[in-house]
Amino acid sequence: MDRKKTLVLVVVFGLSVSSTLVFWKYGRALWVPVMQANAGQRTVRSVIRLFGPKAEFRLKPYFRKAGVPYPPARVVLLGLKAEKQLELWAKGPRGRFRYIRSYRIRAASGVAGPKLREGDRQVPEGFYKLIWLHPNSSYHLSIKINYPNPFDWKNARREKRRHPGSNIFIHGRAVSIGCLAMGDRAIEELFVMMGRLGVRRGRIVIAPKDPRIHQLQPPPHSKPWVRGLYRRITRAFGKFRKKKHAPSRRRKTRE
Repeated sequence: MDRKKTLVLVVVFGLSVSSTLVFWKYGRALWVPVMQANAGQRTVRSVIRLFGPKAEFRLKPYFRKAGVPYPPARVVLLGLKAEKQLELWAKGPRGRFRYIRSYRIRAASGVAGPKLREGDRQVPEGFYKLIWLHPNSSYHLSIKINYPNPFDWKNARREKRRHPGSNIFIHGRAVSIGCLAMGDRAIEELFVMMGRLGVRRGRIVIAPKDPRIHQLQPPPHSKPWVRGLYRRITRAFGKFRKKKHAPSRRRKTRE
């Protein structure tokens, strides 16, 4: 009888621990606001004071190596879904964008193809502006993008999709449903940098995979506009080439 009680207690304890961990990871939208309400709301300025010194200590050497002043005048982020990489490019001398560094995307749900509707768990694909810094995010810190943009809305209305989705962020932690989860150290660097230069001076281009290496093909059953979008994404990525992306030059053989 004692062994049965012990076994029951162990099972109950294991279930309670596992449920707590699941709630901690996936129920952040519920418990984080309560915690923040008790601890007090943060501001962009207070976040920069809190995380700025360490974040910029890590980030500034990349800018020095690229020969770009910090904070930069403008930035472009290139999101690669298949490779799970986010590249940071900044406007340098003579107005040219220079490669600064890459971040690993810790989590991004969905598959290749644009986001079409609320709840499809897709990360959007296309051209987006950074529009808001959220210092009290349930995922540590976050940067909102303007999905759905006018192009997304035009296609949604044409296809009678009333709810194309919303609230897409680049954020911390390592769990995501349609967003780009970067981990806390990465989002601290990106958040502080955008806080310094102004969030409206940043934009992001998100591709299903790197079009500098692979040809983009629309997924099966895609709408016709997806092919055109992929052509635009390919042209845009062509302006951002690191050395390893440079097209190879073949020597002409003498006959």
